[in-house]
Order: sequence, then C-alpha cells, then structure tokens
Amino acid sequence: DGYKQWAARPGTLIAELLTAAGADHVITLDLHDPQFQGFFDVPVDVVYAESTILRYIQHDIPHYREAVIVSPDAGGAKRATSIANALDLDFALIHREGKVDDTARMALVGDVRGRPAIIIDDIADTCRTLGIAADILQKNGATTIYAIVTHGMLSGPALEIIQRAPLTRLVVTNSVPVSEKQKACPKIQCIDISAILAEAIRRSHHGESLSQLASNPRV
Repeated sequence: DGYKQWAARPGTLIAELLTAAGADHVITLDLHDPQFQGFFDVPVDVVYAESTILRYIQHDIPHYREAVIVSPDAGGAKRATSIANALDLDFALIHREGKVDDTARMALVGDVRGRPAIIIDDIADTCRTLGIAADILQKNGATTIYAIVTHGMLSGPALEIIQRAPLTRLVVTNSVPVSEKQKACPKIQCIDISAILAEAIRRSHHGESLSQLASNPRV
C-alpha cells in the first residue's frame, strides 16, 4: 500500500502534465508498473524492447544457447521468463528478503555453474541490485555475466558499481540518453530501440492498431 501511494503521486502528476500539454495518446516503452496506465485519461499503449533484446542475445553473446536467463528479483520474473521461453533457455531467480544491500538474505534459485548468466531487468538506476546479483552469480560459478536493461538511468554511484562488479557487460537501450561519461565505460553498451518506437508512431499516425506490438513483444 505504501508503494502504491508513493507511485501514484509522481505518476498522476506526469499524466496531468502531459494531458495539459495537449497529449491525446501516450506510447510507453517497457512500462515499469502497469498501474501507471490508469493515471491517464487518454489512451495509453505499451510497446516492448524484447525483440531487440532477443536479437542482441542471439548475435552478440557467445555461447548464448548454454546461458541461463536470470531475474534479479521476483518482481522481474515475468519479464525474464518471457525472454527465457522465447530462446528456450533455463531460468534462474535471485530471491531476496529484506533490504537490497543485505546479501546475507539473498539466494539464487537455479543453477548457473559453468554457464553464462544473462540478467534481465527493466531499469538500472544506482545499479546496486545489479552489482549484488552479479556477485551472487559469480559465487555460484557463472562463467560470464551480462546484464540487459531497457532503461539505463545510471544515477549516483552506478558507474563505480558497474566497474567494480563482475559484469562482463551492461547493455542498455537508448530509451534514456547515454552520457559521454557512460559511453566511455568499457563495460557499457547501448543498443538502439528507435525502430520499435518508429513502428509504433507509424501505426498510430495511420490509425493502425498497436495491439500486436503491445500483446506480442516478439513482433
């Protein structure tokens, strides 16, 4: 209940600001919380970066067929299992009790020993969760550790944590502008999702349905 009240305030404000500015239709990418759609009085469509993420895994991660897809917490399990099912790969989950930085109360559910691990999440802000997840995967025998995130906010200590963590690479999309400092980090790679947004805009402009983009992330 506390989270819902906290999320409602900025969510409602953003919805009101966009509507007041004249927006009559909103398109979002990998919306963090589905309840945000309810804050708008205009139509809201959600499109997904999954097709771009799948292509990256298939073309840019060596030995990806041996990999395990990992969700860093229970909240992201649905997103990660969708990727795992699409690629016919095993799935693992980092189960957490208590605070994010309490590693003593975090456990890996699944087996990554001797295999590449690919963490899937929607947002990387301070990267504390990713850093801890990478540490746990390394301790459990993962050979390489990738993290693929739609929205790379990378605020505060994020770059320091990324450099220190046993991550092979952190992959973000350009849904959020990547700074020159972030681009200079050898572990960070940015992939382009403009084609997904362009197709959503094209369909909206021509009065075509966006339901296929919204209901089937692999289109």
